[in-house]
Amino acid sequence: MEELTPQDSRIIFKLHQKFGKALKDYGLIADGDKVLIGLSGGKDSLALVELFAKRAAIFKPKFEVVAAHVSMSNVPYQSDIEYLRNYCKQFNIPFHHVTGSFDASTDTRKSPCFLCAWNRRKKLFELAKELGCTKIALGHHQDDILATLLMNLTFQGAFSTMPPYLKMNHVDVDIIRPMCLIAESEIKEMARIRGFVKPVKNCPYESDSHRSDMSQVMALLEKMNPQARHSLWGSMSNIQTDYLPKKI
Repeated sequence: MEELTPQDSRIIFKLHQKFGKALKDYGLIADGDKVLIGLSGGKDSLALVELFAKRAAIFKPKFEVVAAHVSMSNVPYQSDIEYLRNYCKQFNIPFHHVTGSFDASTDTRKSPCFLCAWNRRKKLFELAKELGCTKIALGHHQDDILATLLMNLTFQGAFSTMPPYLKMNHVDVDIIRPMCLIAESEIKEMARIRGFVKPVKNCPYESDSHRSDMSQVMALLEKMNPQARHSLWGSMSNIQTDYLPKKI
């Protein structure tokens, strides 16, 4: 890696600090864990590989890391597999590539975007079990989690989101989101510094998502209050039930 400017070094250092804080605050890693990183090829999962690789070099807790990219044969979303393989190689992280598919006509109650994501996740769980992994790490950052909170409030009428640690009851593999304290803007800075190669996006279902709309809502909230994201994040561990409606 090229030598960084002092400013860029501070940015990378801050990312590693937040990553380590998330691991500690939410108990995401234990001694003996083997973690499978879901490597989509986007900036978030690429950042996750580097952050995990550097953390795995620390003596405690001692854990292993592997990475996997899942392709869907019927979705024209292209990633440079060799780039991903070589990227993992420079961090001494084993790389796996698996392929799956789905039929959007089999369940019209769910969007094709949901079915694609569900089948990708299924492939990750199958591979994790095959490799003896205890956890799957996903590249969701703080903006993703807050956007999900707003979406669930707006469309589901539920105060819920994607938690940093999700205990899976029916399988022996849990889901963790170690970049939960890192803002998307910080990952964009890391992508600039490291020169991440972007995947070739050509997803026919991408326009179906409300996430871009929620990003605009977040931007408006932060315009009203620059500390809005911190308030929203804090609200999830500050549920004041005495001041909420109760049915009798």
